[in-house]
Amino acid sequence: MKILFVSSEAAPLIKTGGLADVSGALPAALRNLGVDVRLLLPAYPQVLNALPQTQVVARLFGLAEFPVAQLLEAVMPDGVPLWLVDCPALYQRDGGPYQDKYGADWGDNAQRFGLLSRVAALLGCADSPLEWRPDVVHCNDWQSGLTPAYLHYAPQPARSVMSIHNIAFQGVFPQQLTPHLGLPWDCFKLDGVEYFGNLSFLKAGLFYADHVTTVSPTYAREIQTDALGFGLQGLLRHRQHALTGILNGIDNTEWNPATDPHLAAPYSSSDLTGKAANKAELQRRVGLTVAPDVPLFGLVSRFTHQKGVDMVLEIAPQLLEFPAQLVLLGSGDAGIQSWAQELAYRYPGQIAVQVKFDEGLSHLIEAGSDVFLMPSRFEPCGLNQMYSQRYGTPPIVHATGGLIDSVVDCNAETLAHGQAAGFVFHDMNAYTLLTTAQRAAVAYRDKTTWHALQTNGMNRDFGWNASAQAYRNLYAHLMGK
Repeated sequence: MKILFVSSEAAPLIKTGGLADVSGALPAALRNLGVDVRLLLPAYPQVLNALPQTQVVARLFGLAEFPVAQLLEAVMPDGVPLWLVDCPALYQRDGGPYQDKYGADWGDNAQRFGLLSRVAALLGCADSPLEWRPDVVHCNDWQSGLTPAYLHYAPQPARSVMSIHNIAFQGVFPQQLTPHLGLPWDCFKLDGVEYFGNLSFLKAGLFYADHVTTVSPTYAREIQTDALGFGLQGLLRHRQHALTGILNGIDNTEWNPATDPHLAAPYSSSDLTGKAANKAELQRRVGLTVAPDVPLFGLVSRFTHQKGVDMVLEIAPQLLEFPAQLVLLGSGDAGIQSWAQELAYRYPGQIAVQVKFDEGLSHLIEAGSDVFLMPSRFEPCGLNQMYSQRYGTPPIVHATGGLIDSVVDCNAETLAHGQAAGFVFHDMNAYTLLTTAQRAAVAYRDKTTWHALQTNGMNRDFGWNASAQAYRNLYAHLMGK
């Protein structure tokens, strides 16, 4: 079974969000199941600088109006074979994968990710310059969404899978780019790539792919609704029999409190004593009062409306009256950042805010917090709620997407069955979030209940094996096996 896994980012080489974590971990998990998987990425400067050696395996000429490019071969740190689309005119620049250093989208993103999609389709058809040919091309998010459309017009195409990691991001561009991207005008229609008069990369993938997946079973149902379909719900309802939700996993090696190098002290489900040392270290590092018996609520997130950070800030003064402490790490919306920093200034020693990306601190917040806050308005899958449980930090989550699929609410029945591992609320408003936080604070004071919540979560297996097996079964189904 040969799979070409196409992504615009993959940890640890280049990362802006959860897509990178999936693209860095799932291919390795598939290889552990005997799948011959290769990863295809753009050759960003950060990627080239992180790889000790690469070699040219193909020259790529005459791909519509795209600049001349070449295909480089390398190996991921975990041993997964890697191919890079090397086109300095499109990828060799300062800034991130999608935006410049000022946060503005690159003006030629259609060409940049059109080329990635075009090369993926080339490698997946009879015109490929390589001997290795995939049985299935697995595309991820809008950046590789044109791949199934290109394959539709290619000779002897591989089967294709389109994975949605967040349907809110769709890659929508002016319709006049269609022929410049090497697509026939024939595909610019409702049953094709057309989306409200524009060209949508994601819609192209959803329409032309042989199968569509998304990152949790609940999210697969939610994106078929008007509330969370973002204009694509009709197409997804039409294709519901070719739509599957597969919950993401996490990297159990990187996220392991017994071996995590970012922590002040190791601990495990059988010996939680090290958690107190991490709480004290976290309080010292971010400037909170070192108070071992006051529940510490932690949040690591993009500061956006989607993530519900505004509701956390709205209830923060009342949260402190429990008593409690609050630490937030992240960045994003300028108004939310300013609001958070103003609260930290108003409540020194009780609220700490770090406006930045800090991988090490994010690990310490997972370990040192008592409760993790994740009140997302919608969340395709989410990973932090799984990290939290693995680190013995019961999460508070909104009942949406992958959050409800991975967190069991604490109540008498779930405690009795050894399932409770967090707190789930259903009504998306600040009052419900506050009352759920109160539930958590009450449970925190009951040492027996709290220990059960911690160990229940830590003993769950959120690793990639089950998810990888589900993808392997899907590939086999598409191949007729």
